[in-house]
Amino acid sequence: MPTIWQQRRSNEAPSRPGDSRNPWQRDRARILHSAAFRRLQSKTQIMNVGENDFYRTRLTHSLEASQIGASLINQLQHRGDTLAKSLLPDGNLMEALCLAHDIGHPPFGHGGETALNYKMLSSGGFEGNGQTFRIVGRLESYHASHGMDLTRRTLLGLLKYPVLMPKLAAPKESGTPTSLAPWLPAKALYHADADILDWVLAPLSCLDRELFQAVEILPTSPFQRSLHKSFDASMMELADDIAYGVHDLEDAVVTGTLTKSNWHSFMDQRLQSLPEHLQTLMQQLQQQLFSTEHHLRKNAIGAMVNIFVTAVQVVESLPAATEPLIRFNVNLPAGEAQLLSALKSIVFQNVIHTPEIQQLRYRSQNMLLNLFSAFQSEPTRLLPQNSRQRWESAFAQEGQQGADRALCDYIAGMTDDYASHMYKRMFGIG
Repeated sequence: MPTIWQQRRSNEAPSRPGDSRNPWQRDRARILHSAAFRRLQSKTQIMNVGENDFYRTRLTHSLEASQIGASLINQLQHRGDTLAKSLLPDGNLMEALCLAHDIGHPPFGHGGETALNYKMLSSGGFEGNGQTFRIVGRLESYHASHGMDLTRRTLLGLLKYPVLMPKLAAPKESGTPTSLAPWLPAKALYHADADILDWVLAPLSCLDRELFQAVEILPTSPFQRSLHKSFDASMMELADDIAYGVHDLEDAVVTGTLTKSNWHSFMDQRLQSLPEHLQTLMQQLQQQLFSTEHHLRKNAIGAMVNIFVTAVQVVESLPAATEPLIRFNVNLPAGEAQLLSALKSIVFQNVIHTPEIQQLRYRSQNMLLNLFSAFQSEPTRLLPQNSRQRWESAFAQEGQQGADRALCDYIAGMTDDYASHMYKRMFGIG
């Protein structure tokens, strides 16, 4: 019999003769072979797909995060830490989490996410991690009712924000807003998927669940901040952050988006506040990072990843909890955490926040706003057959909010290319 964390919602045992895979290997396979995972090859990571053939998509980013997640497990296993060994997930489980962590992100990155959230304010909101949970738990067609029908521990590990959406107020103005800045998505799950969340958290005591789902209320958008995540989710998030802070930095350097001058003006003062051993190492690596010798740059990138992987530590993040999977997390010591934050910030300031990228984001947001409005106005006329059937079924069972959620599922599942082609087909402009 599987343990409570190995259980699936279907309670169905493997039925294929001779299949000797463990539950985590099956979860990884289901994610790897899913349509949602394949679509990541044509979804924006930072720079828009098609702008350059070198940089990373969400697919390559997820593969790199998966490799880093495996390295974090390997690092903790070889330290001989009894506590760490008792908590560590199977390597296949960690790879599954890293491969799946971005499959809910819509076309055009966080710009597309904000656009869909704005259109869904009256119907429960939209958020990329919430959509990931919905895809694996409900939408993918591995099971008639339970999506990928993943194990409970895998679903727990995908809960970066294990809380439901706060109450969202619809905008007062009608039509398309001039700015979506006030409508950043709350980091949470949809109320429509509360039953899946309840099942995942069923093994927790009432007190553990209350502690685990604590939030900080914020006065403005995104309105709340979830305070805790599970051990596995903390490791997945660290792998994601390292991949973003280091590997996306490489994209910026290679494409010339981040120059050596940009680096020094942003990083020099920040490096001076690091512990001495990190200052010394980074002085060496920054020379290699901007070297014209490609192998030196690759060495610098690998060495930066190694800084963070070798520094990972297990900490008690929720001392009052009794369930170890939520009582402990992994994180970085202060110096390494400060360095990783600086690397993420320089990518944000010199790549994501540049006018060129923001102009593309603005255009892409408006494309999704207009697509949503068009489909919402005449769904039975404009939606493809399969999506129209899902819309009609949702409308019959749940009314307009359910129908809007079905429409949002369709648009969120589009790749950048598909959304662009659909927009051109419907509006006649690229």
